[in-house]
Amino acid sequence: MAMYTTERSDIVEPERLLVVCAHPDDVDFGASGTVASLTDAGAEVSYCLVTSGEAGSDHLALSGDELSALREEEQAAAAKEVGVSDLHFLRHRDGALQPTLELRRDISRVIRRVRPNVLLTQSPERMLERVFASHPDHLAAGEAALCAVYPDARNPRAFPELLAEALEPHTVAQVWLMAHREADLRVDITDQIDRKIAALRAHASQTDQHPDLDGMIRGWAAMNAEAGGLAEGRLAEAFKVVPTA
Repeated sequence: MAMYTTERSDIVEPERLLVVCAHPDDVDFGASGTVASLTDAGAEVSYCLVTSGEAGSDHLALSGDELSALREEEQAAAAKEVGVSDLHFLRHRDGALQPTLELRRDISRVIRRVRPNVLLTQSPERMLERVFASHPDHLAAGEAALCAVYPDARNPRAFPELLAEALEPHTVAQVWLMAHREADLRVDITDQIDRKIAALRAHASQTDQHPDLDGMIRGWAAMNAEAGGLAEGRLAEAFKVVPTA
């Protein structure tokens, strides 16, 4: 079981977790320490990547298709570092995400396939004090994922084509949001920090040029731990919990 610090009494222990993020590497910056802790405890974890990140990495002389293929390979390698092998790539257009009905349907499809009791995604609310965490694609992915959780994935009348695919409605009990200003859950990742950093280094197209990736990640995790009241020297990831059942 992961080590939680929270004032809430309603935390759902993830037995089957689905992570929905806009881009390859988003989950590793925001939550891969938590993922490693959960897979170590026996939870089943799946990733849903809404885009393949073809609009980034302008320092690389690659076409969009080449970059998409590379970033999907990097995400698979990063996922392996934290015990995840079930990846779903939706391949929506990077840099142009909107929380459309089409995107809601595609995320609902994955929810009905995976049938998680907890879904982890990006916050749909912009953080002006940390604007880089609030990329427009992140906001759109978070909004679409929340709409897919409620009401779409549980509603048999939503997207009848999913029923035609033998995908029955499914209710997710709780959503955890990354990069939210009102975080009320901290997960201790001290013992998983090296695997989190290894996962991030697997995204070489994104992290190879960073002057001090290790220091930055450990610094963020230390601030999260301090804000959650963990003991000095501990490291944490932070989430906002949204009951959805």
